[in-house]
Parts: sequence; structure tokens; C-alpha cells
Amino acid sequence: MKKICLIMLVNARKLFIIPLIFIGWNTVQAQEVWTLKQCIDTAQVYNKTLQINRNHISISEQREKEAKANLIPKVTANADYKYFMELPTQLMPMNALNPQAPEGQFRDIQFGVPHNINANVQLVMPLYNPQVYGAIENTKIANELTQLQFQKSEEQVLYDITTLYYNAQILKHQLDFLESNLINTQKLLKNMELLKEQLLARGTDVSKVKLQAEQLNTQRENVHNKYISILNALKLNIGIPLEQNMTVVSEIEQQALTDNNKENILDLKIIQTQNKLLNSELSTLNKSRFLPSLNLIASYGTTGFGYDKTLNDFLKFYPIGFAGLQLTYPLFNGTVTQRKINQKKLEISNNELQAQLIGDKNKMEIENATRQRHTAQQTVINTENQIALAQSIYEQTILQQKQGTATLTDVLLADNALREAQQNYLSAVVDYLKADLELKKLTGTIQSIKN
Repeated sequence: MKKICLIMLVNARKLFIIPLIFIGWNTVQAQEVWTLKQCIDTAQVYNKTLQINRNHISISEQREKEAKANLIPKVTANADYKYFMELPTQLMPMNALNPQAPEGQFRDIQFGVPHNINANVQLVMPLYNPQVYGAIENTKIANELTQLQFQKSEEQVLYDITTLYYNAQILKHQLDFLESNLINTQKLLKNMELLKEQLLARGTDVSKVKLQAEQLNTQRENVHNKYISILNALKLNIGIPLEQNMTVVSEIEQQALTDNNKENILDLKIIQTQNKLLNSELSTLNKSRFLPSLNLIASYGTTGFGYDKTLNDFLKFYPIGFAGLQLTYPLFNGTVTQRKINQKKLEISNNELQAQLIGDKNKMEIENATRQRHTAQQTVINTENQIALAQSIYEQTILQQKQGTATLTDVLLADNALREAQQNYLSAVVDYLKADLELKKLTGTIQSIKN
């Protein structure tokens, strides 16, 4: 009696789990369908990586404006107050006041008053400064480099989103295949149970089919969990809440093969712009080494003197102002500039070598990706035909099994062959999509996915 109750509980649990799986599957089917273009367009607005890189562009623009602002006149207001507890002492030759005094003898004299007040406004305007003009040029090139790096990050975001989208499509196809296989297995199970009732099949045959049905249910549940995980990762990259319901388009588009021998223009542009920036910095160092700086300076203010002893106490102010030019020419700075120049030349050399390396590597990867995509597309066509053939064999074997000319083993073998063909098809599609996406990234055409 206990054994019968236990069997009933186990069967009840199975009957409870299977409807839950169907409910979960139907929920996925009812979710809002997002196209790849919708995902990319939404990511352009909400992806946090792109937002961070847009801020980097704004920072770069502000740095360029900051460098240009060094050409604007600078005005400062200065004020100071000094109280001398001991007045400054100077030595005066004694013959300055007494011509008869011997030469070479001095007398200490304290000049000034205890209270000194200074207040002025100073103007400094650079007329020519090689470092300032060099910094302006450098920040302009650095801004171009930041723009290119934003495009690079945008390409990476497109690549990540497209990869996740394709993975979700593959898993959705796998769920469709599992659903179809489960329906076939359930039909087979009904037939086997009917044959068992007619004493034309053994109990072990029914158990084998039940085992296969349970395995398919478990596999479908695992694939469904992977599908949800991929969708969550896709939502994170798009920048939408994880609570938002979404699913992907089932149909996988396969573009026609075209010869595309372009190099990764963006990577080469980044290297070239970096080279341009390095050469600009080298030019600035050379100019600052040999060219002077010329500034216009002006000041206007007042100087106050105060005496706080009785009878003769006073506080008097006297205006002071001047305007002029200030010329600064570097004579020797301990070879610091020369060391910086040597470093910059080595950086330029490394940059040129890196450009050659990227060019060679890019050509090799484009050739490999093109060949892999072509092979994968042919494999997709072949596996599609294999699925059709395996489906036909399975259906014929089912008919033969009903007619008694085929065994359950033949049916299970045909079913396994069908599932293997389906798995081979999905693997071929994965290889094709991966190679196609990699080729777009290498040739700098990944932006076409947005269109």
C-alpha cells in the first residue's frame, strides 16, 4: 500500500511539473518580440558604456577649450599687509653723507615704516607661447582620438548585443526543436501504451519512451533557463530593466556572401591619429626648446605706508602702475626636454610598428573569417537537408512500427538521428553567425547592423 501511494505521489509530481514547464514556455511565447534593430537603437540611448564614452568626448572638448583659454588675458587682484617689528637694515657708505669719511667704512641704517600695505590689479596676456599653441593643437587631435575611441566602443557594444541576440535566437530554435521532439515522443508513448494494452509491446518499451520524454522535458527546462539568462544579459547591454518582458525574432537572417577585402578602417584611423598626436607633442617639445615666450604685462595699484607712534602717526597711500613686455627664453633645463624628445621618438617608432602589426593581423583574420563563413553557410544548407531527410525517415519508421515491420529500437534510432541533425544545424548556424559577425567587425562594416 505504501509503495502504491509513493508511486502516485511521484506521478502527481511529474504531472505538476510538466504543466509548469508548459506555462513557462507559453509565457516566453507571449512576451514582446524585439528585433535586433530595436535592441541596437535602444542601446544607443540607454547603454551605460556609451553614456560614459559620450562623457569622455565632452571632457575632451572641455580640455580643448581650456587650452584655448590660455590665450585669453588673465587679470588678478593682489593685496598684502606687512607689519615690521624690525625694519629692514641696509649698510650705507659713511662717505655718502660725509665726504671726509674714509672709504670702505659703512653705517647700518633702518629704512621704512612699520606698516606697509600693497594692493594692485595685474594683467598678463600671452603674445606668443609655443607651449600654449602646442597644447591647443594636441588637445584638438586628442579630441579626434576620443571620437574614434567612442566609435570603437560603439562597435564593441553592437558586437556584444548582436552576439547575445544571435545566441538567444539559437536557443529559441533549440526550444522549438525540443518542443517538436517532445510532441513526437508523446505520440509515440501513446502508441506504445496502446500496443502494451493489446499485448503487442513490452513494459520496458513503454518505460524507454517515458524515459526519453522525461529527458526531453529536463533538456527543455535547461535550455529555457539558458535562454532567460541570455535575455537578461541582453537587457543589461541594451540598458533596460531586467523586469521588462522581451523575446527575440525566431527567423535568423543569413546575408548573401560578398567579397569584402576592406581593412578595419577604424583601428587604422585610431593608430594614425595616435601617431599624429605623438608627432604634434614632439613638435611642441622642439619649439619649447628653442623658441621664447612673450607676454604683455601690466599692473596698477597703490602702496601704503603707516606710522603709529604718537605725535607723528600717519597712513599715506601712493599710486603705482606700469605696463611692459616680458620675454622668457630657455637656456638650459638640465637636458629634461631632450630626454622627453627621445622618449617621444621611441613612442612614435612603437606606434608605427603597431600599425604594421594591426594591418598584417587584420588581413589574416579577414581571410580566415571569410573562409569560415563560406564553409559554415554551406554546412547550414547541408544540415537543413539532413533535417528534412531525418524527419522523413522518422515518420516512415513510425508508420513501419505501427505496421509491425519496425521495432521500437528503430524508432528511437530514427529519433536520435533527427535530434542529431537538428543539433548539427544549430551548430552550423552558430558558426556562420559568429564568422559573419567577426567579418563585419574586422572590415569595419558592423555599423551596417543598425540599418
